[in-house]
Amino acid sequence: MIYFDNAATTWPKPACVVQAVVDYMEKVGANSGRSGHRLSVEAGRIVYDTRAALAQLFSVADPLRIILTANVTEALNLVLMGYLNPGDHVVTSSVEHNAVMRPLRYLESVGVELTAVPCPPTGALDPSDVEQAIRPNTALIVINHASNVVGTILPVAEVGTLARRHGILCLVDAAQTAGVLPLDMTSMNIDLLAFTGHKALFGPQGTGGLCLGERVDVDRLRPLKRGGTGSHSEFEEQPDFLPDKYEAGTLNAPGIAGLGAGVRFVLEQGVERIRSHEEMLTARLLGGLQAIPGVEVYGTLDVRQQTATVSFNVAGLEPSEVALRLDEEYDIMCRAGLHCAPAAHRTIGTFPRGTVRFGLSYFNTVAQVDEALAAVGRIAS
Repeated sequence: MIYFDNAATTWPKPACVVQAVVDYMEKVGANSGRSGHRLSVEAGRIVYDTRAALAQLFSVADPLRIILTANVTEALNLVLMGYLNPGDHVVTSSVEHNAVMRPLRYLESVGVELTAVPCPPTGALDPSDVEQAIRPNTALIVINHASNVVGTILPVAEVGTLARRHGILCLVDAAQTAGVLPLDMTSMNIDLLAFTGHKALFGPQGTGGLCLGERVDVDRLRPLKRGGTGSHSEFEEQPDFLPDKYEAGTLNAPGIAGLGAGVRFVLEQGVERIRSHEEMLTARLLGGLQAIPGVEVYGTLDVRQQTATVSFNVAGLEPSEVALRLDEEYDIMCRAGLHCAPAAHRTIGTFPRGTVRFGLSYFNTVAQVDEALAAVGRIAS
């Protein structure tokens, strides 16, 4: 079997990730921060070690400013629902995932103003267009680091710089890039970094988080949920300190243990090494697909400007049919359709049909790419 659905979730996971989850379930098992016995203390240590590894990866000075969530969607909602108020204006792009667009459309219905800056069909974004969209009441700019449809990398550092120049916070959706592209919150002027654990960080599903930069006013940012934290239990009000203010309820500690192992795997391998391997595979895939008659490939077609996510269509065939044949006839797993990003598909001209999407990862090989190209060629012919 060839697994090319890594833009949805990476698989297989490194052996260390699987072992970390098993070890937690077999040897620890307790809640972190809820009791004083040694198993609970060990659980707390594992959770903190994961924060520390994430802080190292993203250049966050204080690990306690990393809020652990169930996924990147929860992290994005925490900011969008907790920071914006009626009358505020927010700027985004036309290639965002529904994890951004659906909360923003809801907020628009209750009085938040929204500008989605149009991108060209390549999925690229001109920072000057973002700056032109800023208004006196603009409170937030939110963009993804790379498109989950065509992989195009957006200029988040440049947007972060102009956001600071205008006194606005910049929220980056790093679902597709955390673990694959360098992410330094300080040098890239990122105020809020939302990430998921189950993609290029190689963690289990049900993990993710939000990194809070030093410019973020935690007094203004409302919690998405409130409840037990194990701290200040004598009060019925939510704690106001980090990370407890935003982490009500029992954490997914087994998943967090696996996430910590995944992040340490990325740190040991090196983001640059992972990126280099994926660039090589992507270049081979792009060149091969473009050489097949009847196949249209979308995006920049430049490996330096995109991740290892490649979208294409075969003339005369629906994306769902191509994906089904790849699965049933060639044992190749991929994803077809709109990829939870209708705005992006409108931008590249594939709405409502969608595309076939190959999402490559560090564990894929040249032989797998060549076999997939041969299969697409046979289907297209």
